[in-house]
Amino acid sequence: MTAYERQRILLRAADLLEKHNDELAALETWDNGKPYEQAAKIEVPMLVRLIRYYAGWADKIHGLTVPADGPYHVQTLHEPIGVAGQIIPWNFPLLMFAWKVGPALACGNTIVLKTAEQTPLSALYAAKLFHEAGLPAGVLNVVSGFGPTAGAALASHMEVDKLAFTGSTDTGKVVLELAAKSNLKPVTLELGGKSPFIVCEDADVDQAVELAHFALFFNQGQCCCAGSRTFVHESVYDEFVEKAKARALKRVVGDPFKGGIEQGPQIDSDQFEKILRYIRSGVESGATLETGGDKLGNKGFYIQPTVFSNVKDGMLIARDEIFGPVQSILKFKDLGEVVQRANNTRYGLAAGVFTTNMDTAYTLTRALRVGTVWINCFDTFDAAIPFGGYKMSGQGREKGEYSLKNYLQVKAVVNPLKNPAWL
Repeated sequence: MTAYERQRILLRAADLLEKHNDELAALETWDNGKPYEQAAKIEVPMLVRLIRYYAGWADKIHGLTVPADGPYHVQTLHEPIGVAGQIIPWNFPLLMFAWKVGPALACGNTIVLKTAEQTPLSALYAAKLFHEAGLPAGVLNVVSGFGPTAGAALASHMEVDKLAFTGSTDTGKVVLELAAKSNLKPVTLELGGKSPFIVCEDADVDQAVELAHFALFFNQGQCCCAGSRTFVHESVYDEFVEKAKARALKRVVGDPFKGGIEQGPQIDSDQFEKILRYIRSGVESGATLETGGDKLGNKGFYIQPTVFSNVKDGMLIARDEIFGPVQSILKFKDLGEVVQRANNTRYGLAAGVFTTNMDTAYTLTRALRVGTVWINCFDTFDAAIPFGGYKMSGQGREKGEYSLKNYLQVKAVVNPLKNPAWL
């Protein structure tokens, strides 16, 4: 179909997603455990915005006329890559659905999308709305299943032309290997992180504490770019730790469907037990447990908001992606030191910098080997802002104009000219 018709379908789908905001948010909370207010007021509206953003791109994707040395007319065609296999995670099912589906459909591809086994419902409901909007049958196909079966089949399939995966780094390696062993399909990977959040000596400590708290505890700590290594300058360290502890103690944990709840349960028993093991590791390795450190109540997978101080770089809680409500606070002396320590990780997804000195901010922005640097903010997402990682946090970029090239092939067309008027 024409690009304009693709645009119209995407816009109609966005309108339907917006109309069914409450149902989508309820499904997201049932599946994931995240606060309903977070899903309804932040995530579904962002889903709608992303689909409208890519609708706007659909009729603006075009090639170039290229000057050549000689009498030739040379043009490039930007063609759909074909069948896009997409595998999304359980922590932000609707947003990851939008990050994958939006650019793929705008570019004219068909899709086979696998949901995480923990959270299949919201993507199925969203896909139903896309078909109500006029998307032809067979263009968007949602498969529910487990990674070792459905995910591996998709990654290995000889007629899947491109693969996009969001999830853990270890699983990303498997996905990349399966793609290479099959038809060498190109792969976009958005993987794990251990993001530094750097609080400089000139920081407003109260503001820094609140932002660092949000950077770590948002979405029950189940966020790939969470600011999970909180580096604090030695001059404000003690004050920061006391206030971070007080803020964690005030965090409201409970039934995610109730108003005012900041933190719901973890996704499942496996993740719940994994987080508790990391907490025990932190205690055993000598970090100071300031607050939390255990399950909350006797029902459900609730974990107390946990804060560690006196954390050292070599501890597991400072090295591994915990993916839970566990804040690790580390002390630093100067910029050179914190840059070296912040970069000393296999990950490179994001970083936060909290300072009033823009020279400091720009120095850190350029020195940190990460895909996103948030200055005096964190988790600021927008449809137009690209997202992705350095090192073992992935390859390629999602969102924005950068994501379109993931779903396009570039073809050069060369035609001789006879007696051209100009070259």
